[in-house]
Amino acid sequence: MVKIAVAGAAGRMGSRITALSKEYEGLQLTGAFEKKGHKDIGKDIGTVVGIGNTGVTLVDSLESIIDSVDLIIDFTTISSTKENIKLTSSKGKAMVIGTTGFSKDDLKEISELTKKIPCVMASNMSMGVNLLLKILQDIARVLGDDYDIEIIEAHHRLKKDAPSGTALKMAQVIADAVNRNLDEVAVYARKGFMGERTKKEIGIQTIRAGDIVGEHTVIFGGLGERVEITHKASSRDTFARGALKAALWLSGKPAGLYDMQDVLGLR
Repeated sequence: MVKIAVAGAAGRMGSRITALSKEYEGLQLTGAFEKKGHKDIGKDIGTVVGIGNTGVTLVDSLESIIDSVDLIIDFTTISSTKENIKLTSSKGKAMVIGTTGFSKDDLKEISELTKKIPCVMASNMSMGVNLLLKILQDIARVLGDDYDIEIIEAHHRLKKDAPSGTALKMAQVIADAVNRNLDEVAVYARKGFMGERTKKEIGIQTIRAGDIVGEHTVIFGGLGERVEITHKASSRDTFARGALKAALWLSGKPAGLYDMQDVLGLR
C-alpha cells in the first residue's frame, strides 16, 4: 500500500486528486496539506472535498506529515513545488509533479534532486494528451518542412503561466521531430507588420477565458490541405486520475525523473 499526501489538497486540482484517491486500490490517503492561513486547516480533508470523513486532517505544512507518507502529489505553484521537492528529496520520498511554468534553471535543480528519489513530472497527466504527443511526433516527422506548424491553447482565466506547459511540450516534441531548436523558431505573438511567415517557425498562441479546463489544437498547414489535431479536457478529473495512476506506477521504481510517457509505456 502506497501512503500518499496531496499538496494543495483543498485547491482546484488537489481536491479532485484527494476525492478520487479512494477509488485506487494500492493507494492510501494519509496526508493533506495547504498553505499557512488556509481557512480549512484543521478540518477533515474528506469533508472539505465532499467525500465524507477520511480521518485525515488538513495541515499547513508538508514537514509535519512527511515522515508518515511514501509519496507526495503536487499540483500547486512553482515556488511551493520547489520547496516541497527539496524536503521530499532529503527524506527519500517519491513524488508526482503536475505543476507547470518552471524555468530551465528550475528544471535543472529538479533533475538533480530526483537523482535521490523516483519522480514522475509531466505538464499534462491525461492519457489522451500523452498519446497525442506520440502521434504528433510521427506526423511532424513525415510532413517535415512542407507544412506550417501552429499551436493554439486555451485555459481558464485563473491560469497563471502562458503558454501552457502542455503547449510547450507539444512544441518541443514537434521541434525535435523536425530537427529545429525551439528557442530559435518559437513565435509567441504576432502584431503589426512582421513580414511573411518564416518556413521554420512554430507558432504558439494563448487564450485565457472563463472556466476552460484545457484545450490544445495543433495545425499542420500545407498547400491545398491542413491537418488539425485537437484535445479538449472537460474535467480536471482527467488529470487527477493520471496523477494517481502515476503514483501507483512509481511504487518500487528506482530513483530518477520520469514522465507520463514512461507511465503509459509509450517509449
